[in-house]
Amino acid sequence: MKQTTDFLQMKQNNEKITMITAYDFPSAKLAEQAGVDMILVGDSLGMVMLGYDSTIQVTLEDMIHHTKAVKRGAIDTFIVSDLPFATYHSSKEETIRNAARLMQEGGAHAVKLEGAETIILEHMKALRIAGIPVVAHIGLTPQSVTVLGGYKVQGKTVETAQKLMDDAKKCEEAGAFAIVLECIPRQLAKEITEQLSIPVIGIGAGPACDGQVLVYHDLLGYGVDRLPKFVKQYENIQINIVNGIQTFIHEVKNGIFPDEKTSYSMKDDVLASLYGGIKS
Repeated sequence: MKQTTDFLQMKQNNEKITMITAYDFPSAKLAEQAGVDMILVGDSLGMVMLGYDSTIQVTLEDMIHHTKAVKRGAIDTFIVSDLPFATYHSSKEETIRNAARLMQEGGAHAVKLEGAETIILEHMKALRIAGIPVVAHIGLTPQSVTVLGGYKVQGKTVETAQKLMDDAKKCEEAGAFAIVLECIPRQLAKEITEQLSIPVIGIGAGPACDGQVLVYHDLLGYGVDRLPKFVKQYENIQINIVNGIQTFIHEVKNGIFPDEKTSYSMKDDVLASLYGGIKS
């Protein structure tokens, strides 16, 4: 299994890092079989798995539950788990306690925090001192989407672009071993990637980042109706899933399934001795 130092080495060697956001045992198992470098258990599970309209409703217990499932499916892959909304803002002690639970109970190898406000940076430093690896996340930060005015590309003006560059450097200085850039112009992402010594993982941030992350369900077309511009869908398995379920319904309703091959039987002598003989 890769360690944080391996990802730093990958950046130095110009070797791209692959990350997939997964939420359960089977998706994590398949991601590991495919050879992904890193798995993110994102709080986007609120929308993808639980049907919420945002990440705000996701609790720490939700994250621990899903991280445990992912860990069981991908025992040899580096796992990053999101600290959910309002679990890393009140105090350093609470932040460390919540992050420790994701690692001790969930099995995560690192945690991810959104934003680069002063309090977040202080808590990143505290986590680093406590021995908890941190991935930072700036740009479009879903937990703050109402403050940002919706799901919009960030850093398109001189002022906001400069702030993102400054925030990225602050996250590195605070001890993050990697950073996620979400929904920012590719030119800005390229500049940030070149200026940082830690790996930069992009999602909607162009090709110059040190690595890329997509959600398992998005890249495979599994249970999703609409996709952001930055998603490339490599398969569309939900078509096959719906077709399979429709075929099952048809066969049950028309007496095709189950048939003799998919049923159990009894020996004739046993049948003959039961209730005067049961017709087979």
